[in-house]
Amino acid sequence: MKKIILSVAAIMAFGFANAQDAKFGIKGGMNLSTLTGDIEDPSSKVGFHVGGFAEIKLSEKFAVQPELLYSTQGAKEKGEFEYEGNVYDAEIDYKLAYINLPIMAKYYIVDKFNVEAGPQIGFLVSAKAEATVLGNSAEEDVKDSFKSVDFGLNLGAGYDFTDKFSAGARYNIGLSNMIDGEAADYVKAHNGVFSLSVGYKF
Repeated sequence: MKKIILSVAAIMAFGFANAQDAKFGIKGGMNLSTLTGDIEDPSSKVGFHVGGFAEIKLSEKFAVQPELLYSTQGAKEKGEFEYEGNVYDAEIDYKLAYINLPIMAKYYIVDKFNVEAGPQIGFLVSAKAEATVLGNSAEEDVKDSFKSVDFGLNLGAGYDFTDKFSAGARYNIGLSNMIDGEAADYVKAHNGVFSLSVGYKF
């Protein structure tokens, strides 16, 4: 963890030292998240993200954009379970929340339109599972079942409407297995998050 933090700090320091222009801003928007892997019949769920960023222009075409975002993610899973000889339909809603730290490399294809890619590290803030059976729901804290750190790769594009207002679309590909403990030996699950956002630069 210490090496990761030092690497992030070094990248940001290098960017500021070589920047032609640096702007700070806030952003937020909608998440459409799911879990891939050994999750049975998953369906996407709607969440949100909000936070801040710094766009560090290294040249006319190229910029680095570190961000700090609070993000709600997860998925819904449908299945069956047996109780006293009867089989019941069940739905589990996984409610996950992360503090995500993406570092995006942005390339401006034309004056206002850019494409972006970069790594992301996420720190799990909370994890709950809500099970619904026969119209009755119960929620349980399952944070101990998930790893506290998640790694991913972001791909996306953005458009600057003005010098201050922008919008973007991004997809996060989860690279690490989120499942923790003994279950990680036979269950694999990865985050997958499509997000739409708007931003404002100061």
